[in-house]
Amino acid sequence: MQWDLTAPSDAAAIRPLFRRAQDANVTLGTGLAALPFSATELQVPHYLRAHYWWAYIHPKAVKLFERQWLVNLILWGNYTRLRDAALAEMGDSLPGRTLQVACVYGDLTSRLSARVADGGGLIDVVDVLPIQLSNLRKKLPRNAPARLLAMDSTNLDLPDASYDRVLIFFLLHEQPCHYRERTLSELFRVVKPEGKIIVVDYALPRWWHPLRYIWRPLLAKLEPFALDLWRAEIAKWLPRSSTSRLRKVTFFGGLYQKVVITR
Repeated sequence: MQWDLTAPSDAAAIRPLFRRAQDANVTLGTGLAALPFSATELQVPHYLRAHYWWAYIHPKAVKLFERQWLVNLILWGNYTRLRDAALAEMGDSLPGRTLQVACVYGDLTSRLSARVADGGGLIDVVDVLPIQLSNLRKKLPRNAPARLLAMDSTNLDLPDASYDRVLIFFLLHEQPCHYRERTLSELFRVVKPEGKIIVVDYALPRWWHPLRYIWRPLLAKLEPFALDLWRAEIAKWLPRSSTSRLRKVTFFGGLYQKVVITR
């Protein structure tokens, strides 16, 4: 596995997210502090720098894409529908512990955090990019019951069987196969028995769908690993030794899917 930067493996050793030292004591919600991190100490996967700098890493990219109407346009008008499908799967009130893997443009996390607060629960959001976590922090209320954790999805410094539910929203299609496999393996490790892993991502459109032919070359150019999800089911990248139940629902002529994996 190739990395651009060298970093300590202990996420707790990463230096503060907040610009001023006194801000490091700021808490979110019920006494949960945002995990500190430093851009120079995080491990950033090579594929992310090589293929997605224009969408997630460059500061101008964050300013550009943090527009809900633009995210909705990129998803062909389906952002609200897919967001609501993910939230409905999780429930109106979320007690216990929730994990979201990777930050998301738009208001998904804000709405998810509100449901967690209603249920008296806690939510952790992990991302490998400091700029994405900083952007998310601006969108969340200061009293949100949330921690923002600087981690790579393939190497989560989180306890086994510690989450009741996990959401991964349009991340898997961005990862090469071996990263995708490792990410799902880590999610299986941290979710509790009978807990849910909710995946929302691309899928193979129906044969009659015009975007099957229009969107394919664009995906191949801009997101070189996305077509993996057209060629195979998500079950292909699940841990081989795992026992789980899968349920799949498709949207917009099959272009998008929601897969619910119960451990």
